[in-house]
Amino acid sequence: MGSGAGRGTGLRTSRVGLVQDFAPGEHGIVEAALADLKVLGVRELRTRVSWAEALTPEGARWYRWLMRRLSQDVCVLPCLVGTPSAANQDPKAFGDFVEGFLAEHGRFVEWVELWDEPCSLASYDWRMDPTWESFSALVAEGARRAHAAGKRVVLGGMSPVDPLWLNLVLERVGPDALDAVGVHGWPDTHDTPWTGWDAWLEPVRDVLGRHGSRAEVWITAAGYSTWRHGERRQVAEFLDAAAAPVARMYWDGLYDAGSVEDVVPEGADERDLYLGLKRADGGMKLLYRLWAESGLVGLAEGLRQLAQPRGVRPERQVVVFGGAGFIGCNVANSYLEEGRRVLVYDNLSRPGVEKNLRWLKERHGDRLDVEVADIRDAASVRRAVRHAGEVFHFGAQVAVTTSLDAPTHDFEVNARGTFNVLEALRDMETPAPLVFTSTNKVYGGLPGLRFVAGEHRYEPLDPDIRAQGISERCSLDFESPYGCSKGTADQYVLDWARSFGLRATVFRMSCIYGPRQFGTEDQGWVAHFLIRALKGQPITLYGDGMQVRDVLFVEDLVRAFRLAQARMDEVSGEAFNIGGGPTRAISLLELLELIEELVGHRPDVRHEDWRTGDQRYYVSDTRKFQAATGWAPQVGVREGVTRLLGWLGEMLERRAPRQSVSREPLALETFAG
Repeated sequence: MGSGAGRGTGLRTSRVGLVQDFAPGEHGIVEAALADLKVLGVRELRTRVSWAEALTPEGARWYRWLMRRLSQDVCVLPCLVGTPSAANQDPKAFGDFVEGFLAEHGRFVEWVELWDEPCSLASYDWRMDPTWESFSALVAEGARRAHAAGKRVVLGGMSPVDPLWLNLVLERVGPDALDAVGVHGWPDTHDTPWTGWDAWLEPVRDVLGRHGSRAEVWITAAGYSTWRHGERRQVAEFLDAAAAPVARMYWDGLYDAGSVEDVVPEGADERDLYLGLKRADGGMKLLYRLWAESGLVGLAEGLRQLAQPRGVRPERQVVVFGGAGFIGCNVANSYLEEGRRVLVYDNLSRPGVEKNLRWLKERHGDRLDVEVADIRDAASVRRAVRHAGEVFHFGAQVAVTTSLDAPTHDFEVNARGTFNVLEALRDMETPAPLVFTSTNKVYGGLPGLRFVAGEHRYEPLDPDIRAQGISERCSLDFESPYGCSKGTADQYVLDWARSFGLRATVFRMSCIYGPRQFGTEDQGWVAHFLIRALKGQPITLYGDGMQVRDVLFVEDLVRAFRLAQARMDEVSGEAFNIGGGPTRAISLLELLELIEELVGHRPDVRHEDWRTGDQRYYVSDTRKFQAATGWAPQVGVREGVTRLLGWLGEMLERRAPRQSVSREPLALETFAG
């Protein structure tokens, strides 16, 4: 019933599991957790059972359902915990609790864990029991009842490891009372100095040996907090824990306990909120994605492929923040194909981007350097630009809907992250030139634009806008937290060019599409429509489908970026609207007609009401950039959509054996411009 770890992976544990606790009534979270465990191929789950809750009618009903439901899919390790005031409890009362729990639920479990981090005041008030005599009596009686029920016992994990405490407990309970001893470890997450798992475990084995105990050593909770955005480090620490010389390792945990939007309760540790494999909003962290894709056997190799050590590079690099994303990897590839050295800086937080990074590494090998880090980490950003000759900043939170749900996160990434990049460049002896991608959302919903409905599209009444599109003279009108954060970054870049002489330019982007676009909500509605059509899945349109966007093929955008870098002295301090322009404008209905022609069938379309802030029409006037650089788009809509369709078809064929696409209809707003 192990996790499937195989030889050659560096994993020495026979069982790897996860930790997740559930409050009474959290039926939906239980079902979601079991679904995630199935995706990861995990069969071991550690979850806490409260002594106090189990004695209430509601708690009894809850654990009756929970234990039965969990046991249908996984092997459960129930951690039976008391309250801090348990030092006053009669050992018989705890023994009765253990016996009663196993009488009702024993058929679902092989092991029970007694207590959780007893050395912590939050778990056990040892000030009322300074010699640990009462606690030892509780454990001894609980272990006796569990053994009588035919179950094996693990002592609740220590954090930090305390050999004096363990020695004291073993003196009182005896060497045969315990079948395993648990330890907890949080490498560089809490304030306890971390010296590695071997050093952490050695004193535990020494104490067990002195007492002649044959108890196994388990890691009953190990974890690494991503509160400072270290998702790659979380993967590395997981692999280190999974390779520790123990009989079992449980990784804590499956879900984050909170987000940056939450107010941290007084006395709580913010670091404890970010231990999960998935964020509080359900987003998958890097460890979850690699584990789901490669399994435990391939996890270490997956991590190795994503990054490599960077030595000192005296030559000037092209640095691409957000370089593993759709646009970023295309820019990186363009320079790498010419033999340039490129540093991709990305936190790999968006599903699918690790595939882009692997693609770059397979094509270009050692010319590609990788920094898996977050733009909110100012020190890391400064290190990244040390040898920069040219810088592109694409790293962002890109979804309007996400900004509404998590405005603090949106601000920290888009506004503060951009500020970090600007200040890192300003600290350079010779600052590298910067191309920054903003958004057409800085113009808001264009409430003053009047238009008329045609047969398949809206057209503006203003003849100049109809002929040329919307220019940079349009008033800024930040709308939504996303528009505000990107607009703030937009203006900071322009002002740093004016105030500090930084060579920098801003691109206010319209709809970009092309290869390496995996069709998530955050990465383009054209790819979304094509994927849905290829999979025979429905598309939901908000509104009538006549809204118009100009679309630009990614190759044309990369040419524009490189021209901007080549002519930075002419474009610095300027903002440019960039997109396909009027000749490459298309309505949603017209795109559906083109897809029907190319795919051979029309996608199933469902309509919902308009949503606040939806633009009926946005087409870029690109004449300002064309005049400055001579650039013009070259790939037409039909050619570009056909090329993207071919690439997506190949990708879906390769992914089909391992992945399935959700059958839920997809919303348009977040990728309609």
